[in-house]
Amino acid sequence: MGLRDLIFRPKDNSDPDQYKELPLKDYEGENPALLVKVATVTSLRESQIVKDQIYDGDIVIVDINRLKMDKINYERVMKDFYQVARDVDGDIVGLGDQQYVIITPRNVKISRDRIGGGA
Repeated sequence: MGLRDLIFRPKDNSDPDQYKELPLKDYEGENPALLVKVATVTSLRESQIVKDQIYDGDIVIVDINRLKMDKINYERVMKDFYQVARDVDGDIVGLGDQQYVIITPRNVKISRDRIGGGA
């Protein structure tokens, strides 16, 4: 892309609240060192799938919103998640008024410091 292309490129009229697809295939490697996965857990049985992903070395963002409707299952699943984070020397933190939990594998820590937003 030359200077002329930068100056005279068409204006982007897309909605800023909508996601924009990026051509990531141009930047992806064949075997990424780390994957970030997203899961929804509604029962203790589903938590095993998440735990397997953590043991495999992936980061998992878990939607626990529906799980919180059953306090006993919620406590069991969260205990399992804390245990797997401890087992792999990873990390775990809640997000969004505890609607989400991020669990990381070894050598990945989550900062508790917020960036921006006046926090």
